[in-house]
Amino acid sequence: MKNISIIGAGSFGTALGVVLGSKEYTVTIWAREKEVVEGINNKKFNPAYLKDVGLPHSVKATNSLEEAVKSSEMIVFATPTHALREVAAKVKPFLNGKEIIVSIAKGIEKDTLMTPSQILVDVLEGTVLEDQIGVLTGPSHAEEVATLKPTTVVSAAYSKRVARIIQETFMTARFRVYLNNDIIGVEIGGALKNIMAIAAGIVDGAEFGDNAKAALMTRGLHEMKRMGAVLGASMDTFSGLTGMGDLIVTCTSKHSRNRFVGFHIGQGKKLDEITSGMNMVAEGVKTTESVCQWSQKNNVEMPITNAVYKVLFENISPVQMVEELMTRNPKEEKMI
Repeated sequence: MKNISIIGAGSFGTALGVVLGSKEYTVTIWAREKEVVEGINNKKFNPAYLKDVGLPHSVKATNSLEEAVKSSEMIVFATPTHALREVAAKVKPFLNGKEIIVSIAKGIEKDTLMTPSQILVDVLEGTVLEDQIGVLTGPSHAEEVATLKPTTVVSAAYSKRVARIIQETFMTARFRVYLNNDIIGVEIGGALKNIMAIAAGIVDGAEFGDNAKAALMTRGLHEMKRMGAVLGASMDTFSGLTGMGDLIVTCTSKHSRNRFVGFHIGQGKKLDEITSGMNMVAEGVKTTESVCQWSQKNNVEMPITNAVYKVLFENISPVQMVEELMTRNPKEEKMI
């Protein structure tokens, strides 16, 4: 790879610009905002996200999608799941059909119930083959990736060849990439851990304690496995970086925007009040809606996800949420 495009100048898109630029790739970041483009091109930093992080000299920006993807060999979609379909459709006319396409989004699209890679396959059909599409995902907060703190993630794709290309492209001494051939499994893990992070934040904000948080994370992993079993994922995936690994970091880190949302809800604030003051997207909010929709459609019991939905959208109090979870009928602990 020589020329790589990043579609989206949020925190993680910017962080990946640092990683790829450190390898002397020519990186073009597409941003909507004129001031972000000017900041990256003239001052080598993103004035909206990760303001204290300098960008390598080989990273530039543009607000033209055509310019962003022209001559690109790999296109990285760094847009939230709910915006991915729209943005990919706008990019499609400028593709030559030979590019490797990578998603870093972590969510499930509402109504279609598609994962990010499935959205890209759907939108880019007729121009890009399914085998050219993959994902990069795992426990990787942008604030640490951008400052080159040791991070380990996973590359998965519809073909092993493309997964390997993604691995080789992103691998550095501080950004280690493993291969995984279970693309649906890694995307389920990436989506559901955000829901569990909101729940973990609620636990912390409401001061329910460490015991409750440990139980929440463990049973949250169980819900990942339930969804994965229906969709044909490998159960081993959920013990790996994109399951347990991403779950741990997102439920415990100060950098987690989903935990941030949950924490303030646990302290009594309302969702609109919290999100209106954020300049980053907490994908778990919309993913909660999508996964609840999926669980009802497929008759799969997902009590934590449903509890988070009630708190976010039905004004159920965190105390009532915990009481409902704790007083459910007695169960056996099962792996799936």
